[in-house]
Amino acid sequence: MGQFNEEMVKAGVLLAAEGLQASANGARVTFSGSKRTVTDGPFAETKELLAGFWMIQVKSKAEAIAWASRVPFTDGEVVEVRQVFEAADFPAEVFPPEDAAGELELRDELQRNAGKR
Repeated sequence: MGQFNEEMVKAGVLLAAEGLQASANGARVTFSGSKRTVTDGPFAETKELLAGFWMIQVKSKAEAIAWASRVPFTDGEVVEVRQVFEAADFPAEVFPPEDAAGELELRDELQRNAGKR
């Protein structure tokens, strides 16, 4: 796995990659109107396990699938490929340009702060 992650870094596509602890260490927040219900893990009813993620930046879905196809799994594991929403994905009446600009500023600030660590 380390070699695979290193290949993505060298290719300049890896933005983030993290493993996730077991659901026993987590919690769920359920929303019902203004009510919030917190349930501590583990979550026995979970049928699928989310054990980690890779966030990559590539030019196309096909390229993302090509990278996902190279993950060194061998025994029935599944990698799901999904796109992250960006401000440009929403019409102006839903996400006004000034809000989109603010979103970009926040992302830039996150990048700057990450560089300070």
